Amino acid sequence: MDLEIRHLRAICAIAEAGSLSQAATALGVSQPSLTLLLQRVERSVGGQLFQRSRAGTAPTPLGERVLRRARLLLTELDAFGADLAHVGGDHAIRVGTVHMECVGTLVERLDAGLPEAEITLQVEPSSTMLAHSLAHGRLDAAVLGMSDEQDVPQARNVVHRTLVPKVPVFVAISADHRLAHADEVDLADLAEEAWICPPGADDGSLTALRAACRKAGFLPRVRFEAPSGGGRQLIAGGQAVQLVEPTSMGGPGLAIKPLTGEPMLIRLVLAWRRDRLGEDEVDRTYRAAAGAYTEHALLSPTFRDWWRDHPEVHPRLG
Repeated sequence: MDLEIRHLRAICAIAEAGSLSQAATALGVSQPSLTLLLQRVERSVGGQLFQRSRAGTAPTPLGERVLRRARLLLTELDAFGADLAHVGGDHAIRVGTVHMECVGTLVERLDAGLPEAEITLQVEPSSTMLAHSLAHGRLDAAVLGMSDEQDVPQARNVVHRTLVPKVPVFVAISADHRLAHADEVDLADLAEEAWICPPGADDGSLTALRAACRKAGFLPRVRFEAPSGGGRQLIAGGQAVQLVEPTSMGGPGLAIKPLTGEPMLIRLVLAWRRDRLGEDEVDRTYRAAAGAYTEHALLSPTFRDWWRDHPEVHPRLG
C-alpha cells in the first residue's frame, strides 16, 4: 500500500490525541475505521507505530521517526496549499479578536495592509471560542488573549506567534469611587466590592482573579455577568467593579486604574490556520495587529507610561 496524505494526517492525529478514540473523534471517523487504517499503515512501513495500553497510545521508536517525517511533509504541504490558494487574486480573510480598545484601528490597518483581501472581523470575549472557530475553519486568524498562567489549546493545523508577552490587568471603577483619584489601586481595597465576571472567564481570567484576590486576603464577590461594555452603567453607578485590558479608555462615569504590584498579567498572541494564510499574509496581519495595539497603548493616559517603561514587551514592527 502506498502512503497517502490522509494516512499521515491520521497517525499525527493519533499521536497528538494520545488515544485512538479521541483521534477518531477529531478526524470525524469511527474508531474501528481508524484502527483498520493504522494497521494498514503499520504493515506498509513494516512495524508497529504505537504502543497501546489502558492509558492510551504512545509512539514506538519507529513511530517517532515516521511522525517526524510526516509532520515535516504536512507542514510543507499546508504552506504550499496556502500560498497556491492565494495566487489567483482577491479572497476573504476571516479574522477574530478578543475585545480590545484597538479593534477599529485593527480593521483600518488590516484593510491598508491587505488591500487584495476582503477582511471580516468577529469580536469575541472568549479566546477559547476563537480557538475553536479557528480549529473548525470558521476563522482564518485571530488575536487571542489569555491570563499569564493559562494556555488556550490549539488545533494541529493552527500555529501562533506572540504579539505581546505580558501586560498588566487594570480595573474599572466608578469615577465617583473613593479611589478614583489614586494613581493605582490595591486589590485588597476592593474586598467589599461586587465584581462583574471578567470577560473570557473560560480562558483563565476568572481563575486568575480569584487567585489574586486570595493572595490579597479575600474572595471576590462575583455578582454580575455582562458582555464587554454591558456593565458600564453598573460600574459608573458604583454598583460594581471589573477587570479590563490596560488600553481601555473606559467611558463616561468610569475610571481605569492600574492594580498595585501587577497581581494579574495577560498575554496576546496571533494565531492562524496554516492552510489558509501564506507567510507574507501572516506577516502583514501581525504588523497590523501589533501596530494597532501599540498605537492605543501610547494613547492611553493610564497605560502609556508603563508601556514606554517596558520596551521588552513591544511587538516587532520591523
